[in-house]
Amino acid sequence: MGIGKLMDYQFNNYTVDEWREKAEQALKGKTVESLCSSTYEEIVLKPLYSADDKKNPGFAGKPDYRRGIYQNGYQEKPWRIAQKIVAISPEELREKLKDAAANGQTAIALEVGPEFTAAHGEVIGHFAKSHPFAIKTTTGIDSVLEKLEKKAGQGVLSGYIAFDPILLYEKEVNHEDWAESIKTAAVREPVLRTVMVDTGVYHVRGANAVQELAAAAATGVSYIESLLDAGMDIDDIVDKFVFNFQIGSEFFMEVAKLRAARIIWDKIAEVYGASEVKRKMVIAAETSKFTLTLFDSHVNLLRTGNEAFAAVLGGVQYLHVDTYDSLTGATPFSERIARNIQLILKEEAHLDKVADPAGGSWFIEELTEQLAEKAWELFCKIDHHGGMVASLQSGWIQTEIERTLNNRLIDSKNRKRSIIGTNVYANLAEETPKGMPVLNIPIPTRLSVPFEELRIKAKELETAGVNTEFGLICLGDIRDHKPRADFVEGFLSPGGIRTVRSGAMFTVEDALTFIEEKGIPNFCICSSNELYEEVGLEIASQLKKKHPDINLYLAGQPGNSQEWEAAGIHDFIHAKSNCYQFINSILNGLEVPGNAQ
Repeated sequence: MGIGKLMDYQFNNYTVDEWREKAEQALKGKTVESLCSSTYEEIVLKPLYSADDKKNPGFAGKPDYRRGIYQNGYQEKPWRIAQKIVAISPEELREKLKDAAANGQTAIALEVGPEFTAAHGEVIGHFAKSHPFAIKTTTGIDSVLEKLEKKAGQGVLSGYIAFDPILLYEKEVNHEDWAESIKTAAVREPVLRTVMVDTGVYHVRGANAVQELAAAAATGVSYIESLLDAGMDIDDIVDKFVFNFQIGSEFFMEVAKLRAARIIWDKIAEVYGASEVKRKMVIAAETSKFTLTLFDSHVNLLRTGNEAFAAVLGGVQYLHVDTYDSLTGATPFSERIARNIQLILKEEAHLDKVADPAGGSWFIEELTEQLAEKAWELFCKIDHHGGMVASLQSGWIQTEIERTLNNRLIDSKNRKRSIIGTNVYANLAEETPKGMPVLNIPIPTRLSVPFEELRIKAKELETAGVNTEFGLICLGDIRDHKPRADFVEGFLSPGGIRTVRSGAMFTVEDALTFIEEKGIPNFCICSSNELYEEVGLEIASQLKKKHPDINLYLAGQPGNSQEWEAAGIHDFIHAKSNCYQFINSILNGLEVPGNAQ
């Protein structure tokens, strides 16, 4: 084919039905629907999306703002790099702010509490005219404004200084006092946003995207009502809002979550009578605390990079990226790397050059639509329960979120959901991190906590003199035993249990010698199904007869499990085993020297 013919070549225009026919031929009897999967939001993800799924997404900068609040996207107004500065003294704060500003930071981001002094305010106020603020406060905004304005003066602050007065397991919220402080701040700082809706507290307790969106909508309505009662105009009210979301690891779901959030807020503001230009949702985002891991912490760089990418594609206005070592204490190096993730997305990936790069994707548009619909439905249920405050006080919303958390934990414990470096590919050569966070908390705020507790427990047993090794009896040649021996090693390593392998064994005597040499309580027979059928049952029976005190396991899931159990097999290790429960039972069965009864 010459270049002329090649340039004129036309690809066939196949239909979805034709694709389905070819796909089901390749699936050899299975249907295309067998490739579908369900999310924690109870949304079914299809293997193929087409023009049939296309919704009219509108235009960026136009209602319903799903495609972003600016017509030209980040070219019109780039997202603000808002890495949170952590400093104790005013002097340290000054140096860190100077360094951050000189190295790409474009917003002054802090979390402030009672320790925020006038001296801190003077340092930050110096940057008021050059940088917008991205400040979360736990003490109300009046005192913070007062300290900042001493240096900066009134009417010059931009960005946001805000807090969300509704917290999980909440007590009564004094909305009247809070509303008055918002009114006062609006007069003093007309451009500054002071009303925050923060869904992070739900995110770190396992909430799915639908629950986060519904909570944000219900909380926003609660604050609108309070501020209307205080006499504020609806346009002035919605102009004060900033929404804070944590961005999880499900990339496309998180992109769609932010797009759906703007749809919902646009509808709410429209119902209350806000003008079109004021219905734009301003979003501050941060990478997820829920997905961070203590062990193999450098994998957190991949997590935060993925989450930051999703946040930018979702159309945020402020973004904070956690350091990979934030659980044990950030360093200047890790702070620089976290900030550089954003600079790479901006300066090297050029994500600020395209308005809504996710727009038009049939998959993302359909996912956005489904999220918005499901979140609106849950928002209506919250309203039926009396609103956000009443739902929190009754415990109803916590129960809904806890159900999602339990599903996430089940999937992580049986390794249906992988946590790299934690429940899969655990590196036992890694030193236990120093400055570890407290893990014995009633509700995990990170998905990896259960396995981290196992690793720490195993280390404590080793320190106390307990041999936690797990023996692998490798029957047959390497091709017979290696696949299952590798699997068992990977299965046990998330709990800090090291395996020790025998050489290739062919007789009961070889296995008995290995057991007697090791003197440990737990062993697993690893081999092929063929050898299991030929000699496995006999070997297991003889081993258990000679050493009745050992716990003997089998790698695999044989159909004749009852025969194996009769031969002395205590349990089976296979892909469907609950990894967490198995390892926990092993560690609980190990005795500390001197503690035996």
